[in-house]
Amino acid sequence: MAAVVRLLPAVTFSLLSCFPSAVSSRRDVLELRDADFDYLATEHETMLVKFYAPWCGHCKKLAPEFERAATRLKGTVQLARVDCTANSETCGRFGVSGYPTLKIFRSGKDSAPYDGPRTADGIYHYMKKQTGPDSVHLKSEEDLQTFINHYDASIIGVFSGADSSRLTEFLRAAGLLREQFRFAHTTDLMLGEKYGVNSECVLLFRPPRLDNKFEDSVVVFRDYLTIGSLRRFIRDHIYGLCPHMTVENRDRLRVRDLLTAYYDLDYHHNARGSNYWRNRVMKVASKYAGRGLTFTVANKKDFLSELEDDFGLGTSDGGELPVVTIRTKLGHKYTMREEFTRDGQSLERFLDDYFTGRLKRYIKSEPVPERNTAAVKVVVAESFDAVVNDPDKDVLIQFYSPSCPHCKKLEPVYRELADKLSSNPNVVIATMNAVDNDVPLGYDVHGYPTIYLAPVGRKDEPIRYEGARELKDFLKFLKREARHSLSLSSSKDEL
Repeated sequence: MAAVVRLLPAVTFSLLSCFPSAVSSRRDVLELRDADFDYLATEHETMLVKFYAPWCGHCKKLAPEFERAATRLKGTVQLARVDCTANSETCGRFGVSGYPTLKIFRSGKDSAPYDGPRTADGIYHYMKKQTGPDSVHLKSEEDLQTFINHYDASIIGVFSGADSSRLTEFLRAAGLLREQFRFAHTTDLMLGEKYGVNSECVLLFRPPRLDNKFEDSVVVFRDYLTIGSLRRFIRDHIYGLCPHMTVENRDRLRVRDLLTAYYDLDYHHNARGSNYWRNRVMKVASKYAGRGLTFTVANKKDFLSELEDDFGLGTSDGGELPVVTIRTKLGHKYTMREEFTRDGQSLERFLDDYFTGRLKRYIKSEPVPERNTAAVKVVVAESFDAVVNDPDKDVLIQFYSPSCPHCKKLEPVYRELADKLSSNPNVVIATMNAVDNDVPLGYDVHGYPTIYLAPVGRKDEPIRYEGARELKDFLKFLKREARHSLSLSSSKDEL
């Protein structure tokens, strides 16, 4: 028995030592309450606060990522959390209405909403950009070279002195845009001479890793400097002829028609190999410049699920060669089925077909039903135009997920509605699986079920249904919004 007692302390120590990172990460997130929020928040120059509720599923999913980011950011940015179910005064004061809500605080003041990634790596990189001054003061050529020798692009203002009015405006812009871009400035005009300038200006340095022979690595802004004009200049020039698309910047790039070549791109470990394929894309891109299509390259591994879900491409497609897609700002999608050739000829053929309208759009769709005789009509992406956009019919369309319990609960009511209106040939009650079919542009589907009416004469302006989900509520809505008058199958009287 004594031997067993002597072993217990060692066993206890061993068990505790199995979880050091979990204990550390929890302690690295500061717990704030109504009584101490203002006092503790003012102690930190930069702090990211998560406002949450213990029952919130999205909050639970975010928690481990938030804790890992807190550990990585320890000593630079403080991460904190506020339980809004127990601290309603603080949450109300900062306008928290949903969970989780993330806000950036500077010296205790609500500075800006956090709209960055929700992964540990994404939070880390986003918040690292929040530390330090809005714009770094460069005093020498060595300072300048150190600043521009970075993974990301650099925007550097060159001014005649600390009292320059343009410097004041530049610093204001840096304060507003620092979350997206890196800023620095100098009051030594001589630092600009190397780049062919001898007066006040702004220099935009593209990332050194993306240096290429097809475009300048430095772009000069000489126009009248305002926050708006500088923002436009950065937007129009920072990405260059063929930017590197990442999970963090994809939303900013996708406001335009976008061609992307996906392959084993890794600038951290294989910059030369990454640029091998990018240079071949750029050679073709230079021939199609000015035609409204932006060219990008991306790491295939970062977008595997998206390639499969949005374009029907599997992990083996392309092999070691790039896989090429086009996604337009209207949501139209195209894939290059021919193998990518090193001379770029296959990519040129793909682009010629795209610009001449010979390419067939890719649409993720279930098969069109052979029989569709039930009262509730089944719609798939391939049949959407024929059914929902029929110009002579009012169509109520429900977008659902097969695993959604609310959708299953609605099924009998929706079927009864279709039966009631079965005598109306110009009123269609339809349903579409929004998981396995592309949802057309104009239909905002982020939860299930989502219901829209596509009325006669307004197919490009579908009306979202926001009412209760009882039979009488659907009938009242259709009576009000449908162009055709309604009659019930059980009655000859019109509604």
